Amino acid sequence: MVTARRGKTAESAEAEETSALRVLKKYPNRRLYDTHTSSYITLADVKKMVLDGQAFEVRDAKTAEDLTRSILLQIILEEETGGVPMFSTSSLEQIIRFYGHAMQGVMGDYLERNVKTFGELQSRFAEQSQGLAFSPELWTQFMGAQSPMMQNLMGGYVEQSKSLLSQMQEQMKEQMEKAGALFPGMPGFPPKK
Repeated sequence: MVTARRGKTAESAEAEETSALRVLKKYPNRRLYDTHTSSYITLADVKKMVLDGQAFEVRDAKTAEDLTRSILLQIILEEETGGVPMFSTSSLEQIIRFYGHAMQGVMGDYLERNVKTFGELQSRFAEQSQGLAFSPELWTQFMGAQSPMMQNLMGGYVEQSKSLLSQMQEQMKEQMEKAGALFPGMPGFPPKK
């Protein structure tokens, strides 16, 4: 049996390597290099990694700066400009308005929690409809039969959204009270208690 350093077998060392974080390097020529496969890849390949749940990070080849978010935003931009966009112009405008606003952090948390909850809802729905071939007619029949199930799933989602909104409002109220204490008598802030 061949052993790797520190007494590990070659197989266990390889398994450990594949479960590790995958590092992609971005070069000045805008090319992405996958250090795991020792080859250049495209944004489509990175998108596939996201869809497959593969953990990765993108680093600038010269500075080692983390560019992961930038690459993910680039993939979203390509998806939004081709095919059917997920965000309306109005919703993008609303998101932009939150940048630099006092509620930016709260809005980020709110969106993240809702997207996660919606993903969980989608997974549960996919599990329950596994193995079914859908046509528009079958989909209508399925939804009619699943009405109570869907109401329960969506009800949970709506309740969680209400809870998140309440938390956000409470945080905003607390921030306004703190601001009112710092700036007593300033218009727009509650008076100091």
